[in-house]
Amino acid sequence: MTIMAPLDWLVILGYFAVLAAVVVLTRRRQDTSEDFFLGGRSVGWLAIGASIFAANIGSEHVIGLAGQGARTGLSMAHWEFHAWVLVLMAWVFLPFYYTSGVQTMPEFLERRFGARARWILSLVSLAAYVLTKISVTVFAGALFFEVMLPELSLNIAGQTVSSFWIGAFTTVTLAGVYASFGGLLAVVYTDLVQTGIILTGSLSVTFFALAKLGHTLPQGGVLDGWGVLKATLKQSPAVVDAFSLWHPLSHPTLPWLGVVVASVTVGVWYWCTDQFIVQRTLAARSLTHARRGALWGGFLKLMPVFIFLVPGMLGYALHQHGIIRIPLDPVGAVDGDKVFPTLVTTLLPAGFRGLVVAGLVAALMSSLASLFNSVATLFTVDVYKKLHADVSEKWLVHVGRLTTVVMTTLGLVWLPIMKAVSGGGLYQYIQAVQSFLAPPIVAVFLLGLCWRRCNLRGAVWGLSAGFVIGMAKLTVNALFRTGDPATLMTRIATFQDFYFSGLLLAFSVAVVVAASLTAPAPDPAAISGLCFSTLDAAYRRENRTSWNRVDVIASCVVAGLVLAAYAYFWTWLR
Repeated sequence: MTIMAPLDWLVILGYFAVLAAVVVLTRRRQDTSEDFFLGGRSVGWLAIGASIFAANIGSEHVIGLAGQGARTGLSMAHWEFHAWVLVLMAWVFLPFYYTSGVQTMPEFLERRFGARARWILSLVSLAAYVLTKISVTVFAGALFFEVMLPELSLNIAGQTVSSFWIGAFTTVTLAGVYASFGGLLAVVYTDLVQTGIILTGSLSVTFFALAKLGHTLPQGGVLDGWGVLKATLKQSPAVVDAFSLWHPLSHPTLPWLGVVVASVTVGVWYWCTDQFIVQRTLAARSLTHARRGALWGGFLKLMPVFIFLVPGMLGYALHQHGIIRIPLDPVGAVDGDKVFPTLVTTLLPAGFRGLVVAGLVAALMSSLASLFNSVATLFTVDVYKKLHADVSEKWLVHVGRLTTVVMTTLGLVWLPIMKAVSGGGLYQYIQAVQSFLAPPIVAVFLLGLCWRRCNLRGAVWGLSAGFVIGMAKLTVNALFRTGDPATLMTRIATFQDFYFSGLLLAFSVAVVVAASLTAPAPDPAAISGLCFSTLDAAYRRENRTSWNRVDVIASCVVAGLVLAAYAYFWTWLR
């Protein structure tokens, strides 16, 4: 069955033409590692904020978050209301990073603690990008291609290659080419264009889904669709409970306390300490642009609930009304990962389908290109350069490009394994894995900034012990979750993941504090400007001159919008 019309293909080709033009126009010489990895520190706030948004919105959001909306309603919205964490990043974390002049987060840890802390974070971050970012992004994008372009296939040596693998390899290759071609500067400015495409395409799905629901009423329209959605969900108390923002402490997968602790922990790690996000702010032309870029990214971060999660709920309601038919999983429930593609194929007219596919490709390629650049930065600056200190800047750029190829291959190899362990849906899978990775990093960064007594021994022990326990839990989950409930391994595997994340955070903090107290305090001169109690007058003066009332008002607006969203959705089905 052919789903795409000629007009759709024309829109997609137009997208690629615009993308190519932006890459060519933003291309500059890549003579130094700073040029390649940080765009020569010349980027403005508008592009930084858009790049933060586009990098975050990968295909796992388009596919996975819509799927969670159809299966669990607003339960995953807590992770998407993290705009306030970007406000925290802009005011608390970012000034330390930017004024220290570092290129990577592991490099900042070395400045604060020592080389061993840098090595640990570098290696774990590289592994995490394969487990939670590259493979999930490629997998979700490939699923979309499988549904949208089922007629696309190739016959190679008598074997049929489906659209799933064609989509995966094509997008990976294209993203890798322009990330290597133009470095971070090309990535950031293509993200500025792709943010508009993502928002326009995804909002069109929301619009047409609301219109379709609204037309179930006599003379109903788009605005009536929201009321029909609420009425549909309220028909069953079980559905109301499933689609609510909060769930009781006994909930098997999303207890409210576990969700709050885990989502905040993951949010601080991802938005405030992860190279993938922070690298964009380090490319700013000044601290003012870096902060405003983070705040602009925070404003955009409010959108995913309304352009991905809400369409998922609309898809569930349309399915219940018999207007669309979403495929079911083996246990008879709605297959969450097929919700968004089904909405696109059944609701949208020609042209709009092409726009949404272009938006999906934009989300996929922007995330992949950002990942490639971040992975290349981490490996080249924090691993290769540490082992080969005398190499030229041009050679470091070559190493960064080669790293892209290697990490992409590893991500593709992980795809079949990831499919086996992601039974709860793509978005829930990635949040669970991140909940095991984030606690030790958050503990070390927060204590490092807030407690001058924190030292190298505390950081090394906290990172090492936390990572070992987190990865042990992930391994046990994969191997023993469906085993005999009476065995110890199965009990560990079925222990609620988000509660485990909270316990791991407390454990990591305790280890960092205890280990730090067994070694001498750091020399105050060595950590000058790297924690709050060692800030000098020059630092405070530079930080104060970097903001004005515009930044304060923007911060209040972002925080206020988060509070308003929580206030509305807290009891929207009651």
